[in-house]
Amino acid sequence: MENYNIEYKENWKDEYLKIIASFANTDGGILFIGKDDKEKVVELKNPKKLIEDIPNKIRNYIGITPKVSYENNVILIEIAPANMPVSYEGKFYVRSGATTQEIKGNELINFILKKKNLTWDALESDARLEEIDERTMEQFKTSSSKRLNISKRDGIKKILENLEIVKDGKLTFAGVLLFGKKPQRFVIGAGARAGRFKMPNDILDTVDARGNLFEQLDMLFEAVKKHLNVKFVIEGELERKDVWDYPLDAIREAIINALIHRDYLDTADIQIKIYDDKIWIWNPGKLPEGITIEMLKTEHSSKPRNRLLALVFYYAGLIEKWGSGTKRMLDLCLAQGLPEPEFKEEMGGFSVYFYKDIYTEENLRRMGLNERQIKAVLHVKGRGKITNKEYKEINNISRQMATIELKQLTKKGIFEMLGKIGRGIVYKLTKLTNK
Repeated sequence: MENYNIEYKENWKDEYLKIIASFANTDGGILFIGKDDKEKVVELKNPKKLIEDIPNKIRNYIGITPKVSYENNVILIEIAPANMPVSYEGKFYVRSGATTQEIKGNELINFILKKKNLTWDALESDARLEEIDERTMEQFKTSSSKRLNISKRDGIKKILENLEIVKDGKLTFAGVLLFGKKPQRFVIGAGARAGRFKMPNDILDTVDARGNLFEQLDMLFEAVKKHLNVKFVIEGELERKDVWDYPLDAIREAIINALIHRDYLDTADIQIKIYDDKIWIWNPGKLPEGITIEMLKTEHSSKPRNRLLALVFYYAGLIEKWGSGTKRMLDLCLAQGLPEPEFKEEMGGFSVYFYKDIYTEENLRRMGLNERQIKAVLHVKGRGKITNKEYKEINNISRQMATIELKQLTKKGIFEMLGKIGRGIVYKLTKLTNK
């Protein structure tokens, strides 16, 4: 059966060089000449000449050397993955499922960068050293002193060279975005917008964030913070603690991730929308290959789309540990008794949703919950989930009563039931704001 790395053809046509190129650009593959798509052997015309001609055509048109063999009246063309991008007649092809697809535009740029083990932010821009904002540079020298060995006597050029963000007197795109006076002159997609919304189409306030990434971070964070409520809680020996609608460190982490991991080849702005009951943060660019939504809920390998941006933010003390930011957001929200943040790939990009605490004891009583059910909701707010057994144990009731009351919580839309029948079932908070 034809699949990702196998194809069958009854006879040779030069147009099949596209398939050869796509195998080389992906993970390799085998093209069988002399079989139909049902894998039935068919008679080849002049196989001896084909065995001589095909390798030469592949070398001449694509620039790679295949392994060609002849077995049981079938020609096998084995293609290994190429270390560098290969083209056929000036076009680039890859495998997508069992088909060969031409790649163009931004997809092609990202493909070539990946093949060359480069990231877009390491490419040279047209900006020269004169574009550096000295105030931002001085602030970075101070903030990075604990993680980066910078002397006060080091000049701007030396620091930038050590950070690998200047080449032959020109800034890389990372250098422009991080320290430029007006990065938008060189990177069209280097912007962000934040807005306060009462309803999806009812805008109360908006901020258009431009400037370098450090400036954008400050602008966006303040744009969110000014629309949040704060209450004061007395802890310990009369120590006052500020408790915001959402943990500020989690919001800052999400904004940082959007700035450093977005796809800057996409000209769309980062978007932040603050509603009465939630905050939505979206950036263009999906998750890196090999990273899933579920992996974001644990510490995971780090595959930054923009390696230099991430590295400089780490040196500046704005990133604590590689691959831990999303897990930290989740932990901060749960510690404050909030629902887990929700991660989604949508609209060609990546979203984070933060949900406000709608599960206060006062609200739960207003919804008709008894004290046992309230205790269970508070348990889930702190730990993320609950089982029938845990519900029974924390309330000292029978399994039957636990089942009844958990069903009531599910019917009210407060809990959602996940997992298989029996011990595999767990209950989590439903994000009522989605409804």
